[in-house]
Amino acid sequence: MENDDKKSDVEEKIDEAKLAVENGQSVSQNAKHLIHCLTVIGQIEGHYVLAEQNKTTKYEHIIPALVAIEQDRSVEGLLIILNTVGGDVEAGLAIAELIAGMKTPTVSLVVGGGHSIGVPLAVSAKHSFIVPSASMTIHPVRMNGTVLGVPQTLSYFDKMQDRIINFVTGNSRISEEDFRRLMLNTEELVLDVGSVIEGRKAVEIGLIDELGGLSDAMECLYELIEKSEKRYI
Repeated sequence: MENDDKKSDVEEKIDEAKLAVENGQSVSQNAKHLIHCLTVIGQIEGHYVLAEQNKTTKYEHIIPALVAIEQDRSVEGLLIILNTVGGDVEAGLAIAELIAGMKTPTVSLVVGGGHSIGVPLAVSAKHSFIVPSASMTIHPVRMNGTVLGVPQTLSYFDKMQDRIINFVTGNSRISEEDFRRLMLNTEELVLDVGSVIEGRKAVEIGLIDELGGLSDAMECLYELIEKSEKRYI
């Protein structure tokens, strides 16, 4: 019986190591509360597989992980670490919607960058943080590959744009007018349309809730957990 227990402990540690290496996730054990840490780095990989040299976050890994976290009674909170250069808009928005709809307490922390679809991911948590040296890049929706020059294509872009704007403004304190202005700015990026917002400015305009680092995000998550009813369901 003792050997079985030891085997179980070893297998559990192996599973945790695989989770960290393959999916960029970890679960804290010896802590005040049981926290699942989810990292979103590089590009969000959606329906198309990106080149091998690209660092990616695969949405087919993230979506089932979020479902598992939400139904696991032992997991008390979710910390999302963001350093992304954007990626598949549909996949990123799908992940953001799932996070926004979770009962589990969630806190996001932007380190490095929150580019493009990283903005909805950052604001999807119940409370968001950004470090002073990080930045948020806001720009219109882009599309790779063949694009038909017909009115329907422009209509599709407009609808996708509206979905992103509605989500961001609905999950942060920034106004739609300010967000559109930043998105369509033509005076800042040399070869593009949009804006780069540094950490402190992102808080000032209401895009991110608070300026802070890892300890600030953890402390906030602990407070959310202690106010949450999920632990007692």
